[in-house]
Amino acid sequence: MASLSSHALLYPPKCSSTRENDPTNHKQKMNSIKINGSSVTTTKVDGLNQSVGASANGTFTSVAPLIETGYADTKTDRQNIPTKKQLVDPFRQGLIIEGGVGYGQTVVVRSYEVGADKTATLETILNLLQETALNHVWMSGLLGDGFGATHGMMRNNLIWVVTRMHVQVDSYPIWGEVLEIDTWVGASGKNGMQRDWLIRSHLTGQVFVRATSTWVMMNQETRRLSKMPEEVRAEISPWFINRQAIQEDITEKIIKLDDKAKYGNSDLKPKRTDLDMNHHVNNVKYVRWMLEAIPDLFFEGHQLSSIILEYRRECGSSDIVQSLCEPDEGAIHEEENDMNLLRGFSLTPQILGGHGLLGSFDKWPLRYTHLLQMKGESKNEEIVRGRTTWRKKLSTKPFST
Repeated sequence: MASLSSHALLYPPKCSSTRENDPTNHKQKMNSIKINGSSVTTTKVDGLNQSVGASANGTFTSVAPLIETGYADTKTDRQNIPTKKQLVDPFRQGLIIEGGVGYGQTVVVRSYEVGADKTATLETILNLLQETALNHVWMSGLLGDGFGATHGMMRNNLIWVVTRMHVQVDSYPIWGEVLEIDTWVGASGKNGMQRDWLIRSHLTGQVFVRATSTWVMMNQETRRLSKMPEEVRAEISPWFINRQAIQEDITEKIIKLDDKAKYGNSDLKPKRTDLDMNHHVNNVKYVRWMLEAIPDLFFEGHQLSSIILEYRRECGSSDIVQSLCEPDEGAIHEEENDMNLLRGFSLTPQILGGHGLLGSFDKWPLRYTHLLQMKGESKNEEIVRGRTTWRKKLSTKPFST
């Protein structure tokens, strides 16, 4: 299992929502946000803009007290972590939904979040999931100084770790598209928690992405899993929702690959920018390493429709990682028209053979098993197992010769 950069899974106490409970209502204007019925105003302090919420009960306060230099005096002041629940966060375009226990946020797909086809990358989607999870706990009023940990968790020296994640992508958002992301949590066994997400089009309400994840607690010092203390259960259980974004059948386990896997990429080394606030590799980086083992030619003509991740352990900055990938030959996709992609191109059989196309271009497996492991002197330690499912792109740009 591995720690996730976003250890945030919580939500505010029950309260009335400023967003309709009907999840199909996605056209609500965020530019008319009010905080407890009062508008947000902006003032000047030493030449700096400072937004102040004119809240009657003080659940939203000024950004930070400024000292003579015009800068916040402490990190806590600069973060301005709420000490009480908030219904609306105008800075993050977020608000509390689902009768006061869920979270919704409006985001725009930025230019640096898309690939060559101008659609959001899988990494972008995963980053949006963990960011909205963190923003959810931020608004709850339960966030301590730890990364997503509640006050009770901090008193018990606990952090959240993700053990499993399943993401289904029905369609990829495009550059400039406005998205509505809803997230909520529920119970998972006696000591776990489940967090789910839905990503929709703000314009049409079309569902782009469904995701679910399972979380447990780990002692920050011993790095061992921990039971959920009763004080933590009392903090978070009032906000559980009994609803799933994906109806999972998890009876089939992901097998462990070995060095005989068909595809592999060895000697992967974490970069300094791959580390999260807990000084471990962010889970989104794991996915990048996994997908790098997919053949380039297949990747150019297909897009991922589902990914399941089973986390085993953490990965640090000094670890050497190996990415293994094995196609499921029982999930062959008959692409009877694939050779039509080559029409209009003058490609000789030698060129085709050089691209590995002869005898294989007409058929591609659409499901792959993955393994990331740390290479050790005596044995290799598992980091994460994965399974990906793919579909053919509607249009494929011809490769260069």
